[in-house]
Amino acid sequence: MNKKELKDVKVNGKKVLVRVDFNVPMKDGQVTNDNRITAAIPTIKYLLDHQAKVILFSHLGKVKTVDDLKKCDMAPVAKVLEQKLGQPVKFVNSFEGKELEDAINQMHEQDVILFQNTRFADIIDGNGQISVDNNGAATAKRESKNNPTLGKYWASLGDIFVNDAFGTAHRAHASNVGIASNISESCLGFLVEKEVKMLSQGVDHPVKPFVAIIGGAKVSDKIGVIEHLLTKVDKILIGGGMAYTFFAAQGYKIGNSLLEADKIDIAKEFLAKANGKIILPVDGLEAPEFADVPAKVTDSPEIDDGYMGLDIGPQTIDLFEKELFGAKTVAWNGPMGVFEFRNYSVGTKAICAAIAKLTDAFTLIGGGDSAAAAIQLGYQDKFTHISTGGGASLEYLEGKTLPGIEAVQNK
Repeated sequence: MNKKELKDVKVNGKKVLVRVDFNVPMKDGQVTNDNRITAAIPTIKYLLDHQAKVILFSHLGKVKTVDDLKKCDMAPVAKVLEQKLGQPVKFVNSFEGKELEDAINQMHEQDVILFQNTRFADIIDGNGQISVDNNGAATAKRESKNNPTLGKYWASLGDIFVNDAFGTAHRAHASNVGIASNISESCLGFLVEKEVKMLSQGVDHPVKPFVAIIGGAKVSDKIGVIEHLLTKVDKILIGGGMAYTFFAAQGYKIGNSLLEADKIDIAKEFLAKANGKIILPVDGLEAPEFADVPAKVTDSPEIDDGYMGLDIGPQTIDLFEKELFGAKTVAWNGPMGVFEFRNYSVGTKAICAAIAKLTDAFTLIGGGDSAAAAIQLGYQDKFTHISTGGGASLEYLEGKTLPGIEAVQNK
């Protein structure tokens, strides 16, 4: 991808607008995990080292009702960022208007501003009024629907736009596409630059053998991924709840396991055109309820009546380990079971361990639940790359264009 990168632009003395991904988990007004803030530090530090005026903005949470204006306030994020940078960060409690404009106009080189949640523009209209329907739901949608006036306005606040928010790259919002389309110079920040390079290396230019591992709950979430990867991989290992729709397509009994009955025909089509590339589990762990209760091991893909499959079994772990052996590229998206339950985290942990043993391979996790599982299970340093964007990486794995990146200028 031939997009301008941060080192391609001259930022000295310029007002640099940086779309970051500070959509961090919060509890009682406090940030509970600051990984996404940490991930943005290299880009911010580079700008400060090169005498830029740094204007940061992000969404936080889903702003759907008036109550969310309080829950999704960015002020606590500014305090964490200040600690990490070791210098003052001015928080501006607005996302448009005189207060923000004055703060930007008064900036000196190496100053940092973080302004209020971009998604507040989904519930506050262009006149500064709350905009909701009869049920109290936000109707302005200026950020999420890429309102052209808002995109132009935000672009007018700076000289250069840096997109460093991979987590929203699959969305055409005012704060990424809107700004990039209305500013004279734009580029990718270090975080997005790395994401694009890693995903491209793993998916578009893989060294063979290339093995993909697809899990998670639903076939419907992964149709595009399977379709795209079947043209590229040597094998696709399928686990998670989605496997039971494939089993149903083969005529197996699946008990009370997760089933998308309307996707059985698609599962049959995939199996027919895969020519043996799709590898399904050969056993599983089942339980009588969706709970962290002791597991019962099945001796085949079939699930007993009154039970549901919640993880892959020991024979499948052995099979998947053999299929992974010798792989030079591995892309993984979606856990093998309900990894949040200790009794049903075994399969996902085993896959983590098997991939970690591939010392001579390019190993990629495509964000989302599989990334959360790898991190939670202590394998975050055992992969070549763990994507920071669940939805964005999933769409990349599907072969889709990411509008937030596409809108940035070419070199």
